[in-house]
Amino acid sequence: MDKSERREGAGRVRRCIATGEVQPEAGLIRFVADPDGWVFPDPAARAPGRGVWVTSTREAVSLAVKKGAFSRGLKREAKPREDLMDRIVEGLRLRCLNQLSIARKAGEIVLGNDQVASALRTAKPAWRIEASDGSPDGRGKLDGLSLAWGGVPTAGCFTGMEMGMALGRDVVIHAILMPGRLADSWTTDIRRLAGFIPLVPDDWPRDGTYI
Repeated sequence: MDKSERREGAGRVRRCIATGEVQPEAGLIRFVADPDGWVFPDPAARAPGRGVWVTSTREAVSLAVKKGAFSRGLKREAKPREDLMDRIVEGLRLRCLNQLSIARKAGEIVLGNDQVASALRTAKPAWRIEASDGSPDGRGKLDGLSLAWGGVPTAGCFTGMEMGMALGRDVVIHAILMPGRLADSWTTDIRRLAGFIPLVPDDWPRDGTYI
């Protein structure tokens, strides 16, 4: 077992090389270095070799870079690229979109305004996923149904075309992810992504609709 890893209850915890804080693995991102010493994110935590963990926020990653923590943690020269933040965001976004594709194949996602509205009247979903370029009018009825549940966790950081590509359609504007194992995996990665970009655009309502 890596020295950065401990078991606490049923889950694994890791030590952040930037802050020194020990916390559940779900709240951190693993990093490794390639043969040339360049640091890259490993969101799936599957890349071979020694890895280090950093809290999934811009602030923690910036602190790790400032402190030279990657080289110390990896016990070798480790050079963060200038676009490291962009690489983290890209990796997490792709991971989230891939998980939506898996959820579609498993029948655990509902697509389309009318279908989403019907599902929202029946049960509270794990997540509501709205295209960032969708119209406010299109979200309006769904906003009201979400508020009836006290708000619904919402991701609005993907375009309709990005959602469509992941879900086997040209464009997808409205979707909900039903509770279950796949939703739990999505939650881990979308919460990681939230440490680097807003999950919903700044001009969307801040009235408790999106939580």
